[in-house]
Amino acid sequence: MDPVQLLSGAFLLVGAFFFIAGTVGLIRLPDRFSRLHALTKADNVGLGFIVLGLMPLTPDLFYGLKLVLVWLLVVIAGATGAHLIAKRALRGDGEDVL
Repeated sequence: MDPVQLLSGAFLLVGAFFFIAGTVGLIRLPDRFSRLHALTKADNVGLGFIVLGLMPLTPDLFYGLKLVLVWLLVVIAGATGAHLIAKRALRGDGEDVL
């Protein structure tokens, strides 16, 4: 194994750790705002590390740019979704099942 593969594997493991931490936060944290925080922050960081881990394994720069674009779109979509959920929860309208 060359050092690039080892570094890539380390980034993938760190990314998986953040995904697991976000999932544990979703299950264990007490209120919806804390759960939103755990999900959005941990999953975005986890996906970022996974993209970093996959970048050295891509065959050319185009595939790497596609990975970065996917990560950016997920970050934007996650932030937008979390903002909408938190805004609705603060207004107090809608179903309050949690």
